[in-house]
Amino acid sequence: MFKQALLVWVVLAIAIAITAELVPSVEIDGGFFTLMWVALLFGLINAIIGPLLRLLAMPITVVTFGLFALVINGVLLVLTAGLSSGLNVGGFLASILAALLISVLSTALEWIGLKVLS
Repeated sequence: MFKQALLVWVVLAIAIAITAELVPSVEIDGGFFTLMWVALLFGLINAIIGPLLRLLAMPITVVTFGLFALVINGVLLVLTAGLSSGLNVGGFLASILAALLISVLSTALEWIGLKVLS
């Protein structure tokens, strides 16, 4: 259980770092520990506030065939940037693009990591 939680945390940090390199307006101000803090904070915000936002936005998400979920993920990323001095996210579209990249990268990396650990 602890090993899997640690894997998810590290994978999320790697996905955020790759996203910061690919999206010009997303910046991590600091080093390794700042990146790990941002990943932890993003994971906590996603776990605590994310389900509530997804529940409230479910009708809009259904009408848009799930595309509004990208907006919710972008809002959660902006909220993380607002609570952390180490993460800077550009505008609205950049946050949605960054949230999409983080989702795709973390899913792929986590799948690879679970295959390696199994």
